Order: sequence, then C-alpha cells, then structure tokens
Amino acid sequence: MVYGVILAGGVGSRFGGEKPKQYLTIKQKPILIHTVQKFVLCPEIDKILVLCPGLWVEHTKNLINKYLAPAAGRVAVAQGGDTRNETIMNAIAFIEKAGELKDDTVIVTHDSVRPFVTHRIISENVEYCKKYGACDTVIPATDTIVESVDKNTVSGIPERKNYYQGQTPQSFNALELRQAYNSLSQEQKAALTDAAKICVLAGKKVYLVEGEPYNIKITYPYDLRIAKSLLEDDADD
Repeated sequence: MVYGVILAGGVGSRFGGEKPKQYLTIKQKPILIHTVQKFVLCPEIDKILVLCPGLWVEHTKNLINKYLAPAAGRVAVAQGGDTRNETIMNAIAFIEKAGELKDDTVIVTHDSVRPFVTHRIISENVEYCKKYGACDTVIPATDTIVESVDKNTVSGIPERKNYYQGQTPQSFNALELRQAYNSLSQEQKAALTDAAKICVLAGKKVYLVEGEPYNIKITYPYDLRIAKSLLEDDADD
C-alpha cells in the first residue's frame, strides 16, 4: 500500500493573514487542491491522506468533495500534530487504525504548498522507497553556502558540490520511520527539521531523488506571485 501524505498542518505564520496559505486560491482553486490533484493522477499512489489543522478539517473535506469528486473516495482528511513530524506520526497512526499499516507500507510525504511536484518525482519516490526504505527529493545547491557560527562573521565555506537543497516528497517505509522516530531522545526530536533527519539520526541511509528547481514551496507572499505565474503558464492545469 502506498499512501500520499499531504502535510497541510501549517497555519502560515510566515506568510501572514488569517487563512493558512494552503487554502489561498490560485487559478480558481486552493493551492492545496492543486497539490492533491498531482497525487490523484499518479497510478503509483493507492490512497491519499491530507493532514490539516483541527479547525480546518471539515472545510478541507468540503474542498475535496467540491474539486475532486470523482476521486474523493481515495482521499481522507485527518488532523495534524503540533509539529511536522508529529503530523507524520498522526498519519501513520491513521493508516494503522485503518488496518493498512503493513511491513511494506510506503508513505510519500509532501508539502501541501508545493503544487508543482511532477509525476516523475512522485514515481521515483515510490520506486526508491520500495527499494531502499527512505528517500528525499533534492536539487543541487546553486549558491555558495556560507557558515556563520556567531551570526556575525564567516566561520566556514563548505564545498558546494557536496550540498543540496531539500524539497519534498520525502518517502519512507512507514513502520521503519515510526521505529526510528521512537528511538530518538526528546532532545533529538526537538532538534528535528524534517522527516529525513529522523532516519539520519537513527543511522538509516536516505537515498536521493532528483527534484526540479520549479518544485517550489509557497512560504512568503513573493512565492505566491511566482506560483500564480507558473500556474497561468501551465497549459495542462
């Protein structure tokens, strides 16, 4: 069983406004719907689970029924957690409760505000995860990376060729990810920035899937302007 797990639990504090950014409309549809559609169209994805803030669960269900009616039966909605990784653990618990958490269950976790993910990226995530157990979508770093420990002066400039910018999806064997997460200390959990780091801290290899520069995350108002331009140019949407 392969689950597309759409992480829509953010409240958009960096974006501003009362409405979480995943519910903002671009080209007559909420950003969230544009993203979920990419997973609906992938034959490698068996089911989709959208995790959102508790107060937005019913609204999200209504959006799924409105925009994705033919495929709504493949899409479930549940409440996310206080952090990204708690939201992913909620997803695994949901899958377990549904009786579909098996040794080979794969979760393809993806930001709800990355609507430009491609079929190729999703497909390769499923393929790599089935083969290796964990993978992360990345693109090579194009800018020089500068380290500053004291926040005032340069303490190091690492070799750019060894560095990548993380995107999503990040995909995992669901049972192995939960086991790795439960093996971490509270201090390690507090320092987590994304799900791939769970595996790294637990000593598990995470393989790389090549992303795309346009697979952007809509975080700030400027990103929304870029997204609108890209969607208006997308003749297939």
